[in-house]
Amino acid sequence: MAFAILLALIGVPLVEIAVFIEVGGWIGLWPTLAVIVLTAVVGTWLIRAQGIGVVMRARRTIAEGGAPLRELFDGVCLVVAGALLLTPGFVTDAAGFLLLVPPFRSLAGIWAWQRWGRKVRVQQGGPGVIEGEYRDDTPGGPG
Repeated sequence: MAFAILLALIGVPLVEIAVFIEVGGWIGLWPTLAVIVLTAVVGTWLIRAQGIGVVMRARRTIAEGGAPLRELFDGVCLVVAGALLLTPGFVTDAAGFLLLVPPFRSLAGIWAWQRWGRKVRVQQGGPGVIEGEYRDDTPGGPG
């Protein structure tokens, strides 16, 4: 795992520099910089719009008594997409925009669940249960 992180920290900037040089050679310096800024602005707008949708879906799922696991995964994907889109580069922008596509996120979710889902254990009841009392203090509530 440490080797993969080291490889990413060295490899991603090298690939981005190579792509910058190639794209800059094709379209020039200023258009290249303009495209990088434009992808950051458009990506930020898309993340905001999709983030609001994810929060609304999570609230609806919770109100229906379900666990918003898919919405949580989508939220994590949007955070990662935001980091990738704000990082200058064409390769990171491409990866960030992929995470904004819901069918791709679904495939990523299936892959993540197959890879790590078997290791997740959910325990209900038994040790670790905290008992308490509940009081509704909302106006007009049972008090």
